[in-house]
Amino acid sequence: MREVVRRIEEDVIFGRLAPGARLVEDRLMARYGASRHCIRQALAQLEQAGLAHREKNVGATVRSYAAEEVAKIYEVRELLTRQAALMIPLPAPADLIVRLAEIQGRYRACIDAGDLRGVHEENDAFHLALFSACGNPYLVRTLQDYMNLTLPMRAKNLADRAGRDVSVRQHDMMIELLGGRDSWALAQLCVAHLQASKADYLARVAAGAPGPRAIVGEGPADR
Repeated sequence: MREVVRRIEEDVIFGRLAPGARLVEDRLMARYGASRHCIRQALAQLEQAGLAHREKNVGATVRSYAAEEVAKIYEVRELLTRQAALMIPLPAPADLIVRLAEIQGRYRACIDAGDLRGVHEENDAFHLALFSACGNPYLVRTLQDYMNLTLPMRAKNLADRAGRDVSVRQHDMMIELLGGRDSWALAQLCVAHLQASKADYLARVAAGAPGPRAIVGEGPADR
């Protein structure tokens, strides 16, 4: 079941299943080659993670957010991001810079290999390692909650080559700024780093399809 959850999650966060798309059990069973019990358990986990939403007389759908919700969620994430970045002592310890450079190397390798799941995981690992240096685990935990909340909004941007290239450059700039003393420049860059995914999701909302849609693809060939 874990593999089914992982595959549906990937299809949601990388935009293969669009916001508002209906998650029809029979079609999911055919698409992922899983039993009904497995699909129901997977949908329950996805709902708990905030990636799916269950509505009476509609069933399960990919979780979608209105533009106003997106703006408010990102407003909080930006506040948390800025504060965490400002609290990182500069110049940063050499071991932090080395660790981030190692994660960045793996991030690049995943991009070159076309490993979207790896791209997503290494990207999150980079930011959690960076913000953990702020010294406040409660702030980091809250920031991670908002990273998870924005996952359906932001991961699709990492599936786009241009978006990944910008992300890599900005990560390199963050590592460089950690060696200096300009905390404000680091904080502003960290906040700017969030804007492309927010803009991408808002554009998709603005162009959105009316009402819930059935998933596209009904068989293993569409995996």
